Amino acid sequence: MKKPITFLFIHTGLVTVTFLCLFLLVSCGYQMVGKETHLPPGITSVAIPTFVNQTFEPGIEVPLTQGFLKEFIQDRRVKVVGRNEADSVLEGVIKSFQLYSVSYDRSGIALEYQASVVLDLTLKRKNGEILWVEKDLSDSRTYRTSTNILVSESNKVAAIQSLGRFIAERMRNRFFYNF
Repeated sequence: MKKPITFLFIHTGLVTVTFLCLFLLVSCGYQMVGKETHLPPGITSVAIPTFVNQTFEPGIEVPLTQGFLKEFIQDRRVKVVGRNEADSVLEGVIKSFQLYSVSYDRSGIALEYQASVVLDLTLKRKNGEILWVEKDLSDSRTYRTSTNILVSESNKVAAIQSLGRFIAERMRNRFFYNF
């Protein structure tokens, strides 16, 4: 006869503790992370047109713009749409792109290069009101070179793509949290 009563107390105790824990979790203000934003009111979508390339590096605007597009599309807190449908526009100007050799073999041939980029970003409302400006944003990536020109160019492109992704991630964080 004692077995059922003991089981009842243990079961009741477990249920009580479970409900108490759930109540505390809900009442302590825990919430899902990653959905809150500090965007100005009315900003629900963004257009990211191809960045303006003011450098002598042909096509650099493509991977840098793609990095921003991918970052904002994957985040999904604002909708990435065309300029005509957007509440805001994120414009970029690539001001500088430099390559520097950073390591050499014994005969003086470059083994690694550093790719550096400087750009300006401006976030505007559709009506032209400037929400924020980031001037002279810079970053760099190092890549290995090769005697095979295709390998060297491929590594350079990968470094530029990495620059685009990393800068885009930093700016996405600013976009959502640092207004």
